[in-house]
Amino acid sequence: MNFLFNILKIKKIPNLSWSSKNPLNFKPKLITLIYLIIGLSLFAIGETLLITANQGVSPWTVLAQGFSFQSNLSIGITTFIVSITVLLFWVPLKQKPGLGTILNVILISVVIDLSIPILPYPKTLFYQILQSIIAVLVVGFGSAFYLIANLGPGPRDGLMTGLICLTNQPIVIIRTIIEVSAVMVGFYLGGIVGIGTLLFAFGIGPSVSIGIYFVMKFCK
Repeated sequence: MNFLFNILKIKKIPNLSWSSKNPLNFKPKLITLIYLIIGLSLFAIGETLLITANQGVSPWTVLAQGFSFQSNLSIGITTFIVSITVLLFWVPLKQKPGLGTILNVILISVVIDLSIPILPYPKTLFYQILQSIIAVLVVGFGSAFYLIANLGPGPRDGLMTGLICLTNQPIVIIRTIIEVSAVMVGFYLGGIVGIGTLLFAFGIGPSVSIGIYFVMKFCK
């Protein structure tokens, strides 16, 4: 029990032997780039597993849906607006974009498009929920790899790491607050919430912490 509690108390992204020393490094070591790509690919596959489970989308997609319903803009445009708005919060939090930030936008979209036709679409509620849980774990492990690479986080993860530095609170608490806030605002604006959405909102914080622990342990 203490073992799990210690994992959930993780407050910062560690620097390993393959981590970039600077987020603005556009010529990283090959091993750093490989781990970054693995992380982003796992993140995208996890997001796709959540979509194909058909039990609700991620909290930030709910938020984009809500804005889309209220503004009559496409969900693609509102997703972009939400991402840019989150990036603006980086300024007071002193977060820096990098190669990982750019690849976050490009690679995740590509992998989602490629994996949607081939990943399972479970028909029963039990397997849909099971797949949603697996999706959250996969996103957590993917987040751990690309955050530890230290080549610049995605918009949401940059908000998380900035708030962690500002408040000195564990990843679990900060990430859960961020995701639940996104769900609440999105739901208020008319976004659609499902079981998978709630599993993601309350499970992604612990999942990222667990992912970071195992990457530190086995990928030094």
